[in-house]
Amino acid sequence: MLVLYAVAVLASFSSARATMGVTTAGFFLVYGAGLTVAAWALLRARSWARAPVVLAQLIQLGVAWSFRGGASTAVAVALAVVAILVLGGVLNPASLRATEDDQEGEPD
Repeated sequence: MLVLYAVAVLASFSSARATMGVTTAGFFLVYGAGLTVAAWALLRARSWARAPVVLAQLIQLGVAWSFRGGASTAVAVALAVVAILVLGGVLNPASLRATEDDQEGEPD
């Protein structure tokens, strides 16, 4: 979704706000690409991928909080539900065990 937003920002590009459009699109493109790499790494059970995913979901909870109230309450709820589900998936004990680094050969 972040990469799609970057594309949408570029599609609505205007020369009057060129700097803002390019930097906003660049930020969301890099953010989305980074989360895509982290999601791919989580599918391959890489432990390092948990940190960027958890950070992104905590940011999303903050964004959801800012959307609460009024006409944007549905957006806030949707963002919060997705963030909580992802955090639950990444931080549940089975997921943590699956992504643990190989500790064989080390004393307990």
